[in-house]
Amino acid sequence: MAKRIAKFYKVSFGQFAEDWKDTFGEAEEEELRQIYDGIKLPKRATAGSAGYDFYIPADMTVEPGKTVKIPTGIRVRMEEEWVLQCYPRSGLGFKYRLQLNNTVGIIDSDYFHSDNEGHIFAKLTNDTNERKTVNLKVGTGFMQGIFVEYGITVDDDVQTERNGGFGSTTGV
Repeated sequence: MAKRIAKFYKVSFGQFAEDWKDTFGEAEEEELRQIYDGIKLPKRATAGSAGYDFYIPADMTVEPGKTVKIPTGIRVRMEEEWVLQCYPRSGLGFKYRLQLNNTVGIIDSDYFHSDNEGHIFAKLTNDTNERKTVNLKVGTGFMQGIFVEYGITVDDDVQTERNGGFGSTTGV
């Protein structure tokens, strides 16, 4: 039986609205509330699925060669010594060459406590060679997350705690 080590949550409406506006510009609160209320928590499609599907929170179009940053509205609490690895859904990658910009998203267990509530973002690029436009409808699975256990070296003595979101652990 698989270990049960994590739980998905929505970020607060305030955090979502702030991140959405930062990404897409000003929006009416009613529109933001509608998007937020429609956010679905990630889930597996079948009992044999390893990945938890993340869903597009609003209709989006990604033209050939273009990139979109997606505030998912999702955060995850997981046990220490586990990581959530995020990949594009295989069908979108196969059909459209839709790629995650960082190839594999890594969500550390301490990200849940970061100053942005651990809000998980995805940055997708339409890397098509066939000039195909990708239309993602609200509720479409676009990324999958897989929980993986990890180890550390015997001489590891890191005591530093996370204090931010993307790039906060290396100063990049």
